[in-house]
Amino acid sequence: MFPFSGRGGGVAVHFFSTQTEAIQYERTKPLTEVTQKTIFCFKHAALSLLPVIGWLRIYRIKEWLLPDVVSGVSTGLVAVLQGMAYGLLASLPPWYGLFSAFFPVVIYFFMGTSRHISVGPFPVLCLMIGSVVTRLIPDEGPPVNITGLEGLSVDDQRVLVASSVTFLVGIMQLGMGLLQVGFVVMYLSDTLVSGFTTAAAIHILVSQLKFVLGLQVSGFSGPLSLIYTLEVIFNKITSTNVCDLVIALIIMAMVFIVKELNDKFKSKLPVPIPIEAIMTVIACGVSYGFDFENNINLIGKNAVDYIFCRYESPVAPNLQIFQETAMEAFPMAIVGFAVAFSVAKVYSVKHDYTIDGNQELIAFGVSNMFGATFKSFAASTALSRSAVQESTGGKTQVAGLISAIIVMIVTLAIGFLLAPLPKSVLGAVVIVNLKGMLMQFRDIPYLWRRDKPDCVVWLCTCTASILLGLDLGLAVGLGVELISVVLRMGFLNTTCGSIGDSEDQDNMEELDQPIDFKDLPAQIDWNRDLPANIFVPKVEVHSLILDFAAVSFLDISALKGLKTMLKELIRIDIEVYIVACDPYILEKLHDCCFFDEEVQPSMFFLTLHDAMLNILDKHSDLKIREKDVCDPVFQLLFL
Repeated sequence: MFPFSGRGGGVAVHFFSTQTEAIQYERTKPLTEVTQKTIFCFKHAALSLLPVIGWLRIYRIKEWLLPDVVSGVSTGLVAVLQGMAYGLLASLPPWYGLFSAFFPVVIYFFMGTSRHISVGPFPVLCLMIGSVVTRLIPDEGPPVNITGLEGLSVDDQRVLVASSVTFLVGIMQLGMGLLQVGFVVMYLSDTLVSGFTTAAAIHILVSQLKFVLGLQVSGFSGPLSLIYTLEVIFNKITSTNVCDLVIALIIMAMVFIVKELNDKFKSKLPVPIPIEAIMTVIACGVSYGFDFENNINLIGKNAVDYIFCRYESPVAPNLQIFQETAMEAFPMAIVGFAVAFSVAKVYSVKHDYTIDGNQELIAFGVSNMFGATFKSFAASTALSRSAVQESTGGKTQVAGLISAIIVMIVTLAIGFLLAPLPKSVLGAVVIVNLKGMLMQFRDIPYLWRRDKPDCVVWLCTCTASILLGLDLGLAVGLGVELISVVLRMGFLNTTCGSIGDSEDQDNMEELDQPIDFKDLPAQIDWNRDLPANIFVPKVEVHSLILDFAAVSFLDISALKGLKTMLKELIRIDIEVYIVACDPYILEKLHDCCFFDEEVQPSMFFLTLHDAMLNILDKHSDLKIREKDVCDPVFQLLFL
């Protein structure tokens, strides 16, 4: 018996005369299978954690670079103004919003899977951070006893609180991503998100009134904080600064009109008119020329000269703040991810690429942790800013990186020009951009006519978020939604009317509009040759059976999603059969005008057996025996 090496299973076995020869062979032979597998796993992990490697290798410089540059510059101008405006929402000095429009964007460029969203401050998330900041560091009275805040100014204390909360949010998002729990966002229905964001818009509107009216109003947090804030504002309404109010009204009118024109003529305009940036320049010039410093609340020359010349040194988060804000940080992590993922999903469908929910959690987690060390606050994405990045021709996150460079230039080089900017201008810009969320109030009669439990979820979520605060309101909304699911299983709800386009579609954000399928081909030839270097096994798919035996109810969101999916399948010449559908669901589909010329009741069958017989009848060329229809293995091929 001689020593040997090698593998079984059909692979040649090597025989050696001595053990020394075998050892020498092991040292000099090529990489083993284990080593090759390790390298493969390493490459796969690198591509998963750094998606930029994948899409950058196929980057078309001649076709994509110029659109990315144009999009990046346009988005950067919007990001500068929105960053400063949303900084006020977080109860921080406005220039810290520019940090949130820079640091997270750089990290997301390497780790994100969406090529079109604009990462940075999101108003709802900023408001949630602001409620935590004002709770720990109130405008009046001593701050919460936290080690590490001694000797700091009020602004520095608030910045430390915001950055520490942001770091904790990042840890939670990173942890959820590593644990592969990106599916949690699926529990946030469209109805719940609509009610929550509408309530957030109300909070944002009230929080900006003090800047528009030029009043000094202390910040409140916790339940009924909105009521207390309104009470103070109405008590001080006679002290309104007329100059601030006039400037804000002019800005809101101009921005609103130009935005409407942008929407109306978007097909003819090469890029949307950056009205916010234009009005900011005009406001700064007027304020400087007429010396408004003594009459209007400005950003402030000293503060701007100090902050707009450098980035600050990294700081460590405060662990005691972690303990004080853990319960509030978790809903921030969920909301920030849910909004960003929803927007990213819309653009991925529109531009035909895939996004990974778990990788998005990791990307935002690392982005927030990195940004927090440089005193930025939690980032997600703003719908209007993302719409600018996509509509101006952005192809990849190179546009996002260029927008970050624009923000950096403003921060380090020309930020001093913003010294005379009135805070009422920032407040006016924030209020105008709330139009899309505030118009969601029109969902109430729409939902009431079509799905009353969904309407109850919307009303409860919105009301609770307004009265109890955004964090508690979100928890209440989730609870009501779960209760409604349980009740639907025991009771039949009555609905009527069409699930088609809602009445307020003309006032919806572009991202909320249904996807336009008019440019899609009516038929697809599955036997066509694929592009070069792409090899996919051809599968003869002509029929698809959906077993609805386990489906107990469908809400409005599910009905819309189902109809969209069925239309996509029908338009690529796949016959869809739905079997074992509950009579209540079928009745609801009729009541909601689910069927049309494409989606017809003829696709519903009583049993799986009936559907299979129909398939065999239509496709008589299939050599399948009728008795095989009931074979479980055979059925799996069609489910």
